[in-house]
Amino acid sequence: MDARSENEPTPIKNSTTVEQTSEREIVVTRTFNAPARIVFQAWTTPELFKQWWLPKSMGMSLLSCEMDVRTGGKYVLVFGPASNPTPFYGRYIEVTPHARLVWTNDESDHGAVTTVTFEEQGDTTLLVLHELYPSKEAFEAEHGMEEAMGETFAQLDELLITLG
Repeated sequence: MDARSENEPTPIKNSTTVEQTSEREIVVTRTFNAPARIVFQAWTTPELFKQWWLPKSMGMSLLSCEMDVRTGGKYVLVFGPASNPTPFYGRYIEVTPHARLVWTNDESDHGAVTTVTFEEQGDTTLLVLHELYPSKEAFEAEHGMEEAMGETFAQLDELLITLG
């Protein structure tokens, strides 16, 4: 029997689609059962972002999360175990509240530009994440994490229930 009470919302199992659209680009698509403003909040509030971004199955943690979410602002995410921390960082190129985020991934010369759009569709939000790499070689060297997005987005689904 489900441990949730009858009044508590149950997440609808939405699927995550990952598609390579060119030799330099990956597109990840998912519908979330929450309004765009709430989904956007989960992407732009460090305390919320830390709760869902890193797939639990990886056995790593998000050691720190600094986000200055505005056009021209910067972010720094540090993953780890603490004994071997790995920083990821960049800057926000475009921030349109509740609708669009665009950021750079500057930790290597192979870093993609990531664009996330939030399209409200009634009571749900269609989220589309594009990662565009500077070259085919950069794509081949760097891509791969998008396959974990199904688990990551399922974790976001669980968080969104608590925010609604």
